Amino acid sequence: MSTSPGIYFDIGKKAKDVLHKDYSNLSPIHFHYQFMDYNVDLSCQLNEILPGFRSLFKCTIPDSGKVEVQHLTNYTGITGCIGLEGNLEKGYDPVLNLSGLVGTNILSLGANVALDIPTRTFSNLNAGLNLNTPFLVASLTTHDSFDILKASCYHEVNPLSKTAIAAELKHSLSMGETSATIGAQHAILPETLVKARFDTFGKAGAVIQQGFWERFYVSMAGEVDFKTTDNNLHPKVGVSVALRP
Repeated sequence: MSTSPGIYFDIGKKAKDVLHKDYSNLSPIHFHYQFMDYNVDLSCQLNEILPGFRSLFKCTIPDSGKVEVQHLTNYTGITGCIGLEGNLEKGYDPVLNLSGLVGTNILSLGANVALDIPTRTFSNLNAGLNLNTPFLVASLTTHDSFDILKASCYHEVNPLSKTAIAAELKHSLSMGETSATIGAQHAILPETLVKARFDTFGKAGAVIQQGFWERFYVSMAGEVDFKTTDNNLHPKVGVSVALRP
């Protein structure tokens, strides 16, 4: 069994998958046609390009794209990434990202640094701590250069039915605002996964994902804001299609 801690972006990943993955969230820059907003995600991973190294290419059209190289050992995970990030005012900004994780598959500590290449300044500095046990997966992370604190936890209830619960607590130091999100998932059929979440802003969301042939997935997501100032509730509905080799 590997003792590698993984990479920095694995911190809190299981909770994020339950609470945020496949919901109707779009990147800041996206396509618009009539009443639809959409984008296209492409990714490709190459394992063992050299011993201990793997590479990843990911592109969210038209928002961003990156090429990443990861180096994993028994007690460290180091990632280097260069790419373009969309800017609504200036087009696209080249960004260099470096991250590292030290520890084991049970307890790990890491940091992530983003460098804005044109200005040669640090655009982001984050850190995180992850605890991974058979009963509970918990994490504590900072975001936006230590302005936002996030704590999350994940508990797998039944691995056979993919039943799990997750919670996330978020606090903004600059705004003095705290929010919480709770959610759960359950596979009602072997290839049918249902997820739901609710946050303290009054937003409730749900996802139903259907898999075909263990490679092709169709997800339908919806979200309702119960605290909207409008008298009529206008739910957001999204559909995503994924092909995973």
